[in-house]
Amino acid sequence: MDLPLLITVLTLLAALVLFVSERIRADLVALTVMVVLGATNVLTPQETFSGFSRSAVITLLAIFILAEGLKRTGVTDQVGNLLLRLAGPRERWLMIIVTLAAAFLSLFMNNIAAAAVLLPAVSGAAQRSGVSLSRLLMPLAFGTLLGGMATLLTTTNIVVSSLLRDQDLPGFGLLDFVPLGLPIVILGVLYLALVGRHLLPQQTTAELERRRRRSEADLLDVYRLGQRLFRARIPPNSSLIDKPLGQSTLREIYGISVVAIERGGQVSLSPPPDAVVQEGDIVLFEGDLEEFRRRDVEPYLEILPSRDWHAPDLESETVVVVESMLAPRSSLIGQTLRGSHFREKFGMTVLAIWREGDQISSGLADVPLRFGDALLLQGQRDRLAVLRDEPDLLVLTREEETALVPGRGPLALALMAATLLLAVLYPDALGEIMLGGALAMALTGVLTMDQAYQAVDWRVIFIVAGMLPMGIALTKTGAATLAAGGLIGTIGSAGPLALLAGLVLVGMLLTQAMNGAAVAILLAPIAIQAAQELGLDPRALAIGVALSTSMAFLTPLGHPVNLLVMGTGGYRFRDFVKVGAPLALLVYVLILLLLPLLWPLTPK
Repeated sequence: MDLPLLITVLTLLAALVLFVSERIRADLVALTVMVVLGATNVLTPQETFSGFSRSAVITLLAIFILAEGLKRTGVTDQVGNLLLRLAGPRERWLMIIVTLAAAFLSLFMNNIAAAAVLLPAVSGAAQRSGVSLSRLLMPLAFGTLLGGMATLLTTTNIVVSSLLRDQDLPGFGLLDFVPLGLPIVILGVLYLALVGRHLLPQQTTAELERRRRRSEADLLDVYRLGQRLFRARIPPNSSLIDKPLGQSTLREIYGISVVAIERGGQVSLSPPPDAVVQEGDIVLFEGDLEEFRRRDVEPYLEILPSRDWHAPDLESETVVVVESMLAPRSSLIGQTLRGSHFREKFGMTVLAIWREGDQISSGLADVPLRFGDALLLQGQRDRLAVLRDEPDLLVLTREEETALVPGRGPLALALMAATLLLAVLYPDALGEIMLGGALAMALTGVLTMDQAYQAVDWRVIFIVAGMLPMGIALTKTGAATLAAGGLIGTIGSAGPLALLAGLVLVGMLLTQAMNGAAVAILLAPIAIQAAQELGLDPRALAIGVALSTSMAFLTPLGHPVNLLVMGTGGYRFRDFVKVGAPLALLVYVLILLLLPLLWPLTPK
């Protein structure tokens, strides 16, 4: 084994270990792979940085911007709400419509973006219909994955198409995935409606959704926050008198937060940090009362008798209690409330955190936030419109969403339709057309360039751009040829269908634990090389690899969209296995049955 080949193999193995272990962020791993291959002269400088100039990367970047244009003008909200209204209150139909809506939106946008757009609408529909969110959110996630298999505009499909072009082979057109992807979507919807719904959990952990569907008044009960609320009077000589709340250190030292201040019969909910406490004020606190009693040696407060609390007690015409969750690309992930200056940035107080079926209500300021966390917030009602425009949070509310750029919906829709039509007519210029459509969104005022930059998931861009040079290295050093030879020697004698079955199975299994784009970049060169050595159609095996990387049904780690719904849906790891394993098996069998018919493995 020569040195470039050895370096490529060792770099690939190290990257696979890091991808699976998640010890280092996937985008950082991908960029490191790119630098290592260039620094060791496995690739030339042009090849090392070629990922950033690929049509695949430009297309992905444009998709994020186009999808944001539809979202900001309210088009996606209107589509989602319309479909959910058509379903009515019946659980089976609601599940079918949610899955179809998710699949439909994922035809035009990134899977995570499609799920994030629908999540508030699905949450509201669940509340109105009395259907548990645990019955809807996994179908929502799986719907986006199924829909992504029917379009070119999915990260892994774009990547595989780019790798085909690298080998001077025709890439895929916008509609090439539809003949095979559409039956997969139909099969997936039927499975979820007829079989999968019986495997979904009836209620979330601690009966979260049974309580949620009673009414929004029970949010405090859902988060079990009522038992942590207590009232206290500010006694004479208290060190809190005439001191702004921001300087009281009540949260820092005692772990309690001020929810309201009552003075002269007037209640001020969600008081700002500069509100000054006076003698005789009655203050509503959130925190551990017994812990505070043990540590209150000043004394600060005169504790008053307890009572029952509900969400309306913490709301008024100007103050609201709402539930939100961290968005997929939230900058809050990994940060604490204190470190991110949450109150100052968003104007909202976090009363509790819901994480994987349980609530966190103590030591909130220093709890590192995770993807999928739900937050119970209290703040000024007029902040809701601002929160909906924040890329870091998704607001789960029953109120109708309003377009952030009113009156531009038809324009955004027309630009998207024109872009897709041109992409169908001129598939060889896909990157230029998609970027042109994205720029048209900015030029026509649908969104600003700053909003366009914010819409792009740069982690996905860097993962793809960083790993694409690995595909070049696998081919250039002969690693793909060796792997293809081993694959042919193992199962090639069993025939083309067995080779396809092996590739799809490996791709599906790897996707459960690592980024799908990385799996596609690893397997596609091997599939192409194996096809060329056996005289098979490389595009047929390549499309099998592409589809396999969307079959992330078995674990919540398989795709970020699964993690997005895991916390709010109250799912456990075993729920994904129980519901996803039969679906993965059905899709696997359908691919093996239909793909050879639609894409003959042996060219005529």
